[in-house]
Amino acid sequence: MPFRGKNYKEKLAKVDRTKMYELDEAISLMKDCASKKFNETVEMHIKLGIDPRRSDQNVRGTVVLPHGTGKTPKVIVFTKADKIQTALDAGADFAGDEDLIEKIKEGWMDWDIACATPDAMANVGKHLGRVLGPKMPSPKAGTVGMDIVTIVKELKSGKVQYRADKTGIVHTPIGKASFEADQIKQNIKTLLDAVIRAKPTTAKGTYLKSITVCSTMGPGIKVDPVKAAVSLKEK
Repeated sequence: MPFRGKNYKEKLAKVDRTKMYELDEAISLMKDCASKKFNETVEMHIKLGIDPRRSDQNVRGTVVLPHGTGKTPKVIVFTKADKIQTALDAGADFAGDEDLIEKIKEGWMDWDIACATPDAMANVGKHLGRVLGPKMPSPKAGTVGMDIVTIVKELKSGKVQYRADKTGIVHTPIGKASFEADQIKQNIKTLLDAVIRAKPTTAKGTYLKSITVCSTMGPGIKVDPVKAAVSLKEK
């Protein structure tokens, strides 16, 4: 059993672990449990009623959060020589072709998101398929396309990737504890709407099984998934 410090136990005491909170209440409680010493990331964890072993039940995509995540990601671009400067001008932290592939093969991973133009993908897949794994650029994730300017600018401004892991849970950052409660709420509703729209047609039964929000160092707070889904219809 993991060791829990006094500070964490004090935060945990504020949370009713048997209760499913309404969204506004959960956000308020999460902010109250967040550290006052540093600006914690706010995370959302969504348990889905899917079979992640089936390829036709993968849930994956991207969405632009209206208030961003509070962090500007480091973005790299795999592209051909004639588009490298275009990618850099759009805000990419690093762009290249063979040189970038070799840099990563040597162990350089000081970046957050990789994207690419289609003409560079064959080479990337050949040399970095196993190295990049889930970080591999993908059309489904919105990180492969000819309009590299738009891709880079959206990633820099708050576009996040969501993907169900092997247990069927989507783990995504949706802001900072310093955000206003309404900003966090809008980000949550935007992400939740995207995940619901991505529901596989073959998924049966309850799709949103559970929703939890928390700050990096804070306890998980359960959100009522039914009421959260209904709230998406509210203006």
